[in-house]
Amino acid sequence: MLASRVLAPLLTATLLAACSPGGLRPSADSPYAPPVDTTKEAVDGIVVGWRLMEAGEYELALDAFARHAVDHGTTPELKAAVGTAYLGLGRLGQAETILRDSLREDPNNPETWNNLGVVLMERGNLPEAEQVFRKAYALDNGESDSIRDNLRLVLAKSKNPGYDDGKTQEYKLVRRGSSDYLIRETP
Repeated sequence: MLASRVLAPLLTATLLAACSPGGLRPSADSPYAPPVDTTKEAVDGIVVGWRLMEAGEYELALDAFARHAVDHGTTPELKAAVGTAYLGLGRLGQAETILRDSLREDPNNPETWNNLGVVLMERGNLPEAEQVFRKAYALDNGESDSIRDNLRLVLAKSKNPGYDDGKTQEYKLVRRGSSDYLIRETP
């Protein structure tokens, strides 16, 4: 009798253990996230940041760019990315400052010139925006449709500055390519 009381729970535990998947791996239907594979190299923070910006997560992108800066320092590419994230957030003053700083270090980047032009246009500085878009277009050799479209838009607005049909014109920043924006009217 005593042996059956001791052996019964032991036998039950053994049988239940045989029914489980075993090991330390979580089952496929586990509600918990899978473990992180620490043996692989992490994805670069700037790549993660651009992916987050494509998803419209500009604040999270700024966090990813900050992590990139810890490992690689503040490069002109990183500054341009941060400025573009600020542009997406509508923080035009911060975007302008950082984009100009990036251009001081790397003045031959057409995407950064384009993004600065978008900031200037949004702030109503059309003459400077026109010059900035011309510079971006020249550096790009006219190959980017979005830079050309932005230049056309600022030229049209410059020729007709007093045009007002009673409607307020609202523009939406639309992500184009890897690092430039196109201004389009919202419906």
